[in-house]
Amino acid sequence: MSDLWEVYAIKYADRNARTRVESFIDDDHPAEPHGMDYFVWVLDNGTRKIVVDTGYDVTEANRRSRPILRDPAKAIEALGLNAETVDTVIITHLHYDHAGGLDRYPNAIFHLQADEMAFATGPCMCDPTFKAPFTADHVCEMVRHVDSGRVVFHDGSAEVESGVRVHNVGGHSNGLQVVEVQTKTGPLCLASDASHYYENFIDKKPFPIVYNLDAMMSGFERIVEIGGHKNRVIPGHDPLVTQYYPSVGTSGFVWRLDVDRLG
Repeated sequence: MSDLWEVYAIKYADRNARTRVESFIDDDHPAEPHGMDYFVWVLDNGTRKIVVDTGYDVTEANRRSRPILRDPAKAIEALGLNAETVDTVIITHLHYDHAGGLDRYPNAIFHLQADEMAFATGPCMCDPTFKAPFTADHVCEMVRHVDSGRVVFHDGSAEVESGVRVHNVGGHSNGLQVVEVQTKTGPLCLASDASHYYENFIDKKPFPIVYNLDAMMSGFERIVEIGGHKNRVIPGHDPLVTQYYPSVGTSGFVWRLDVDRLG
C-alpha cells in the first residue's frame, strides 16, 4: 500500500449571490460580489480511497434555501466510488455543509475531533449564533454512529492512514480539523474551513463565522506550515481552486489537486 495519495475536489454546489462582507471581517469593499463553491474531497492511493467530508443533501438544501448542483454522495461515483462501500470518512467539522448525509455511508468509520463532538452537543448550542451552521439531525446522526462504534475520535494531531494525518486547528468551529496528505509532489493541506478562501489565510483576513478568532488567525499560519508553502494549501470554498487545478474526466465537476498549480 502506497503512502502517496492522489487528491480530488468534487464540486457539488455554489452560491454566487454573496458579497465580500460575508467572507471577510472589515473588508474594504464589502458590497462587491464574492461567490462560494462547495466541495467534498477524495483521497486515492491506488489501493484505498478516503472521503473527506460529505456535503449536504437536497433536504438540507431546501431547508436552508441553498440549492445543490448534484448530490455529493452520488457525485463521488465520478471517481468510481460508491457511498455504500466507502469504509473511511474524515469529517473536518460538523457544520451542515460538511457533515450532511452521513447515513448514505452505512459501512464507513468516521474520523472526527473529540472537541468538535463536544462543541456540537454542548452548551454553546444554546446560543443561536453558534448553533446556526449546525443541523441537529446531522449531529444526532453522528451521535448514533458513536453509539454503534463507527466513530474514531482524535485529540489534536493523528494518523488516519499512512500518508494521511489530521490536525485540530479550531477557529471557525471549536474542533475543526485539517487534513495533511502526502503526495508525489509533496505534502498538501486540505484546509477545509480553516480558510474558506485563499485570501483569508494569505492576507490574514478572518472569516465572519468564527468561534475563536485567535485560533482562526493562528490556523492561517498552521495550514501553511502543514503544506510547506501557500500553494500547497487548498481552501474549503474558493472558486479559484477550479481555475488553479486541472479538471478530471468528462463530468465537469472534478479537479485533481496533487499536481502543480496551473496559476
